[in-house]
Amino acid sequence: MLRVLSWIVFGCVGASACAATIGFEEFASPPYALGPESFYNGSDGAGGFTSGGAFFNNDYIDFGGGFYAWRGWSVSNVTDIVTPGYVNEYAAYNLPAGGGAGRSALYGVAFSNSPGDATINLPAGLVPQSVQLTNTTYAALSMRDGDAFAKKFGGLSGDDPDYFKLIITGLDMGGTPVGTVDFYLADYRFAQNELDYIVSQWTTVDLSSLAGASRLSFAFESSDVGPFGINTPTYVALDNLVLVPEPASVLLVGLAMLVRGARRCAAGDRS
Repeated sequence: MLRVLSWIVFGCVGASACAATIGFEEFASPPYALGPESFYNGSDGAGGFTSGGAFFNNDYIDFGGGFYAWRGWSVSNVTDIVTPGYVNEYAAYNLPAGGGAGRSALYGVAFSNSPGDATINLPAGLVPQSVQLTNTTYAALSMRDGDAFAKKFGGLSGDDPDYFKLIITGLDMGGTPVGTVDFYLADYRFAQNELDYIVSQWTTVDLSSLAGASRLSFAFESSDVGPFGINTPTYVALDNLVLVPEPASVLLVGLAMLVRGARRCAAGDRS
């Protein structure tokens, strides 16, 4: 009996309780079927999309005449790591060749002006374990070189203590925060300038402290702030979001299976 319970608790006990890795691979097939160097940005007005059982929000506004705005999540396979500016907002900054984590083609891109702009609703019974993150080319080159809106990180001397931080907040079903994870997409606060960095490759970030979250919310903080808020382009690229069974859910399912098995055994003994 203990062996059976151990197998049920630590093994896979049904599709809803199995670990999942979200890599946006659905977008290689219909109805999206993204072609090379392209993206999905919510222009169909769907208000978001589902990948791996998780829901990624999207708010797309069409102003007409080819002008639009979006926030939340897009999906991309753009590999451009050299073109600066807003025209290249969908590219992951993954040196030396671009693209998704582990040489995959597809990845997600979040744009968030305020907390709550970019969220992920997690499948029932699963909690976050880890994720891979990197800058977008737009944000990385803005910080490296400066642009019309944002400063060059480090300033003219290289000594300015600049930083760009992603804040991931886990929220339970009632919207109460269960914890936060900070990830510095750029950090120039070191006493030795040679230690300063801008994230330029996919980096694995531990999310296990957010166990109990049913939703993840993404926000940004930067040292470069103006009258209208953060000047640094508030984007991040995301791939391989790993979700694992919530311990309580696994245990309940396991106990239910044990009870069901015990009833069947009892019924067999009576026959």
